[in-house]
Amino acid sequence: GLNMMIAPAMATLSDRVPEKMRATASAFYSAGTTVGTSLGTLIGARFISIQMPGFIAAGILMAVAGLATVIVWPHEKTAQDLPPVTGGIKELIASFKPPVKGARDFWLAFGGRSLLIFSYYMILNYQLYILLSYIGQSEKSAAATISVMSLVTMVVGLVGSLVSGALSDKFGRRKLPVNFATLLMSIGFLLPWLLKTPFSMILFAGFAGLGYAVYGAVDQALNIDVLPNKAESGKDLGILNMATTLGQTAGPIVTSILVGVGGYNLVFPTAVVFSVIAMVFIQMIKSTK
Repeated sequence: GLNMMIAPAMATLSDRVPEKMRATASAFYSAGTTVGTSLGTLIGARFISIQMPGFIAAGILMAVAGLATVIVWPHEKTAQDLPPVTGGIKELIASFKPPVKGARDFWLAFGGRSLLIFSYYMILNYQLYILLSYIGQSEKSAAATISVMSLVTMVVGLVGSLVSGALSDKFGRRKLPVNFATLLMSIGFLLPWLLKTPFSMILFAGFAGLGYAVYGAVDQALNIDVLPNKAESGKDLGILNMATTLGQTAGPIVTSILVGVGGYNLVFPTAVVFSVIAMVFIQMIKSTK
């Protein structure tokens, strides 16, 4: 549901935002995601022992978000004057076809995005269990640590998103912020592995959260730069946004396998490896600096 809401929003970045402002617009998207994720985790920690009211609250908030989008979204021109669609089912099926011709950079961006999100969510989605099983906190202490982590992520995420988005547009650079983001995320992944304390997870929230925000600030601008056909930007950006779902889904699955094989000690260095591979993919892109 969330990605069905986000994908059309991303298409407007290509259609309506000037090239010189794309990273800034992407940064506001990233900042919104960071604040929403952090506040959601912060509120969710309060429902750790009474989960049903938490699920109900989440459903209500999702409904409110949908209504708010309809109310504040700029109205598009009427489609009455456009020529009628004549292609039928064949044209509809063709509209789902992923890009192939001249799409090398597109698929590098897809791979890089999938793996970077994958590496982050390997740890993020398991933060409660890491605090309980790896760090050794009680459920109450873990909930308190997660609350602090959420606040830290929200603050560094807001600052990192808006500052790096503005700088990316000013200097026209996309790859440099990604390199910086990967370094920050890798530091965040390694600290709990090395220190194994509750504070090291707060440091993870700070370093990895900042890195993810810096990446998110230029992410959508980079995606638009690699589109092989601007006329199909909505469809292609939708495919690139599937990388988010892929990373968020696959990351925790791999974590559960690694924990079963060798415990949480395997998870943190593996996340670093995947984030570095993601950075290599993005460095191989030729259509943007």
